[in-house]
Amino acid sequence: MPMLGYGTFQISDPRVCEQCVLDALEVGYRLIDTAAAYLNEEAIGRAIKKSKVPREELFITTKLWVQDAGYEATKKAIYTSLEKLGLDYLDLYLIHHPFSDYYGSWRAMEELYEAGLIKAIGVCNFSEARLVDLCLNQKIIPAINQIEIHPFFQHNSLIDVMEQYNVQAEAWGPLFEGQKNIFQNEYLSKIATKHNKTISQVILRWHIQRGNIAIPKTTHKDKMIENMAVWDFELDLEDMMIVEGLDQGYSEIINHEKACSARWLNECKIHD
Repeated sequence: MPMLGYGTFQISDPRVCEQCVLDALEVGYRLIDTAAAYLNEEAIGRAIKKSKVPREELFITTKLWVQDAGYEATKKAIYTSLEKLGLDYLDLYLIHHPFSDYYGSWRAMEELYEAGLIKAIGVCNFSEARLVDLCLNQKIIPAINQIEIHPFFQHNSLIDVMEQYNVQAEAWGPLFEGQKNIFQNEYLSKIATKHNKTISQVILRWHIQRGNIAIPKTTHKDKMIENMAVWDFELDLEDMMIVEGLDQGYSEIINHEKACSARWLNECKIHD
């Protein structure tokens, strides 16, 4: 699995999404991350087909929405995603949120993994307790936990637990969705100037050196190129410690431990 991929959250316009994925593949991205809830799987499928990139070079991830949790519903959702993407198999399939009958979903995912329809299975947004509980009560331990990680919320305690169970960290929102003036942060700016790089490149390099897979999203091809140009420099210990000092220890995007989050995600329907 590539350490750096292309995220497609909030690119719901079919034409825009198709062109963005085509651009990303042309730039050199091979990991494409989507989800049933992003409502863009068909556009991504068209882009994959048009790109002519060999299937074995691609790593395609999609996700199960809360509405489709449960054994039978999950199997149906997986086949629906495969059809929309125009693929014979998925490289990675994830439970999008830790709500509803995700245990039933996991059993279905295990079966389709063993049948070869999915090459790897994992979860998103699972807390320490929910992740450990799943690991201790299923045959297959999740390969991935895709969680919010960026300099302002580094999720260190959860990542420590994930390492104990050999669960790989994957960062959604790796650039904090541009919030809190992250691209003007004075500490990150000093590191960027030191290495003659942009703040985005510094943050993505920080993810890579921490072992986080990162899936930044942009609709601009020049930014795609910029985000990929992170392999020719390395942050030193002082740089890493400065970034670590930015951690505020909580999310400003979503808290999956809150009742309102569980209610909202369970009530959000993506199909009839």
